[in-house]
Amino acid sequence: MDFVGRKLGRFEIVEHIGEGGMAQVFRAFDPEINRSVALKILKEEHCQNEEYKARFLREGRAAGALTHPSIVTIYDVGTIDGAPYIMMELLSGQTLGDLLTSGERLSLEQILECVTQLADALDYAHRKNVVHRDMKPDNIIFNRADGMVKVADFGIARLSDTGMSDSTQAGMMLG
Repeated sequence: MDFVGRKLGRFEIVEHIGEGGMAQVFRAFDPEINRSVALKILKEEHCQNEEYKARFLREGRAAGALTHPSIVTIYDVGTIDGAPYIMMELLSGQTLGDLLTSGERLSLEQILECVTQLADALDYAHRKNVVHRDMKPDNIIFNRADGMVKVADFGIARLSDTGMSDSTQAGMMLG
């Protein structure tokens, strides 16, 4: 599905900016408050699979329950043309995975600051009964300009106080 040029409520879907195995990501613009956001939409080929749809929506609910400077901010969760979406903060920077594979080195001070922010974010999430379960460099956004990191992609997170199954059985892995 091509969403560029369409509207979602008051948001204008401006451009396709990336994709992963499960979803496409678009930049959308809110003219009312002059803000760009990221719009993550489950890929069409996964929309028929109820488990994928549930996992995708769980990501939005898990991250949406969290308000922390080192966790991506979720603004809305819903569906467009039968495809679930998550509207979130548009992050600048690069993944820690991209930074590490580029060969660029961080200073010890930068590494310690990054680890401190991540530990604080995960501690906060755990106190809110959200377990990320897929922490890896590609799910950490690093903004070199201000030294801030953000944890993203709560796609296989577990909400421990909801009574929900965590989608895995003994001996099974996700992520």
